Amino acid sequence: MAISSDAHRPLHQYYYYFIFMIYCLLCFTVTLIGASNNRNKVSALYVFGDSTVDPGNNNYIRTAFKSNFEPYGRDFANQVPTGRFTNGKLGTDFIGLKEFLPPYLDPNLTNQELITGVSFASAGSGYDPLTPTLSNVISIGKQLEHFKEYKKKLEKILGKQKTENHMKNAIFFISAGTNDFVINYFTLPIRRKTYSLIAYHHFLLQHVQDFIQELLREGARKLGVVGLPPMGCLPIMITFNSNNALLERGCVDMFSSVARNHNLILQNQLNLVQLNSSMSTGAKIYYVDIYEPLSNMIHGLDDNNGGFDEVDSGCCGSGYIEAAFLCNRASHLCSDASKYVFWDSIHPTEKAYYNMYLASRHVIDALVNV
Repeated sequence: MAISSDAHRPLHQYYYYFIFMIYCLLCFTVTLIGASNNRNKVSALYVFGDSTVDPGNNNYIRTAFKSNFEPYGRDFANQVPTGRFTNGKLGTDFIGLKEFLPPYLDPNLTNQELITGVSFASAGSGYDPLTPTLSNVISIGKQLEHFKEYKKKLEKILGKQKTENHMKNAIFFISAGTNDFVINYFTLPIRRKTYSLIAYHHFLLQHVQDFIQELLREGARKLGVVGLPPMGCLPIMITFNSNNALLERGCVDMFSSVARNHNLILQNQLNLVQLNSSMSTGAKIYYVDIYEPLSNMIHGLDDNNGGFDEVDSGCCGSGYIEAAFLCNRASHLCSDASKYVFWDSIHPTEKAYYNMYLASRHVIDALVNV
């Protein structure tokens, strides 16, 4: 019978192998502890923007643009429709500073929930002041006012100096712009009569820059600014801009190319703001790309958690036009939302949000480690 060569291996070799494995395990553990400790250095998460990051602020204002009813939240904890425009969590819920990021307007928030961060975002909002008026939602300017109001509350809890330090160690996240194009510029004639497309890009980006400067004046030092998604791939955009909405449901590149161009200009703008502000404030401003991750999911190029069966229609209703009150208790639903990129005709599913979070993890880690 053949004897394994291991039987003749000297005992001390096993000893060294054992020590090596223990060393590797310790290194791995230290790495995990270090990452966790770095997360603990972040004081809070503050979020501004539209429905991609609104956990339910619209529940507390008079607008038709709400989602605090079934089937929204079908896969959320206890199947609660919180006001998030998806079946479960948003991307900002995965960042990990707290289990769920609450809406600022929730009157039941505890001091601890306020201290560790809230979202000021409002579904239907945008950088263009006209955009939120179309849905009677909270403008970016009003979100900033809410933040200043919040900061005064925080000063009463922590004191002025601790609040300033709190701001410096917090992450600020901004996600808006899609509504400015989809609901406003491409749908209504008002802005198109005044601005060419390139002029409208710069009009929006001036508002982005002004908003960032205001946050910097309020003490923000770690900022992530999200770009636009491939707008021509949103199911509702395919429905209204395809030659045959039933049979030809490919992405409409005319609109996606607008997003690509906008994202390029946005990145250049952020680099300039970063350059001008870093010397005086030490702030770090990062661009967060969602275009490529979402496009990869739609075109079957995504490596995270497998592929999707449905990429051009939502899980709710026909998936072609339903969103907000059109996606309701009477709507037909798909059996497994994780097979869909989109939950309704505009908004991604929890799984798609999670994949976008994973794709942006390097930016989030950079913000954490600043």
